[in-house]
Amino acid sequence: MSFEKDDKVVLHDKHSEFDGETGTVTQVIESMFGEPTYTISFDEGQEVGIPQDQLAAADEGEDAEEDEE
Repeated sequence: MSFEKDDKVVLHDKHSEFDGETGTVTQVIESMFGEPTYTISFDEGQEVGIPQDQLAAADEGEDAEEDEE
């Protein structure tokens, strides 16, 4: 599944401080291999160059839960 700018996504990267958090796609860049990489913005920062296989679409309910915290 590919993502577009402003999509809500969940990052799955055990090496990232944002692992498991929901963020917003702020930029999509096609790599030299033709695969998209993403810049994801979170409340506390951003991650750059994230491959598609480390992202999942966020459920609408997940976003609402984060707003309550």
